[in-house]
Amino acid sequence: MTVYFIGAGPGAADLITVRGARTLAKCGVCLYAGSLVPTELLAECPPDAKLVDTAKLDLDQILAEITAAHGAGQDVARLHSGDPSVFSAVAEQMRRLDAAGIPYEVVPGVPAFAAAAAALKRELTVPTVGQTVILTRIAQQATPMPEGEDLATLGRSGALLVLHLGARYVDRIVSELVPHYGADCPAAVVAMASRPDEVVLRGTLEDIAAQVREAGITKTAVIIVGRTLAASEFRDSHLYDPARDRHAC
Repeated sequence: MTVYFIGAGPGAADLITVRGARTLAKCGVCLYAGSLVPTELLAECPPDAKLVDTAKLDLDQILAEITAAHGAGQDVARLHSGDPSVFSAVAEQMRRLDAAGIPYEVVPGVPAFAAAAAALKRELTVPTVGQTVILTRIAQQATPMPEGEDLATLGRSGALLVLHLGARYVDRIVSELVPHYGADCPAAVVAMASRPDEVVLRGTLEDIAAQVREAGITKTAVIIVGRTLAASEFRDSHLYDPARDRHAC
């Protein structure tokens, strides 16, 4: 048997990848976070599949389900929201599976920040304006951030910042970033990206916190801060330059 860590996407059921849906359709056991993964995806599972909502399970209980499936020779679909490579808590599960000798594979998914950029209709990297994207979060009621990864340090780069798990602390985020980006720096918040109840807020560091409070957004949101959000005057990409030496690429 194999455990498949499948990125379920940011929220819309049809944003799972073709590979993810096909893998889901062949697994006899599906472990999913009911609070984050769209239940419509469960229709992709075999009719007789065992479905386990892990929202209230701890790591030991989740691993017990996987170990039982392993003993029965059943493939397991472990559905995670977004993409498993970012803030998914799969690392500790993989570590346990390595120790137990249980094989696993990873099926990528659409990350929340990509869905947020799509909702904003923006490219996050723009020639001559910004070519770096930092994905991060803040240390608040969670594992402490490693040394050198606090907002003040990251903000000195001036790069576009994408903050996960921070909507509840937007005032603190703004206060830490204004000294480095300026109050007029473009900012946006996208909550429930790609879902029917999606909320998109656009503004600057000066007014985005007030917008978030007024909208009542406290979770399932991505905060984006950086000049590329409002970039309009920039040179065309070298990719489509007629003078580019295409044989060198």
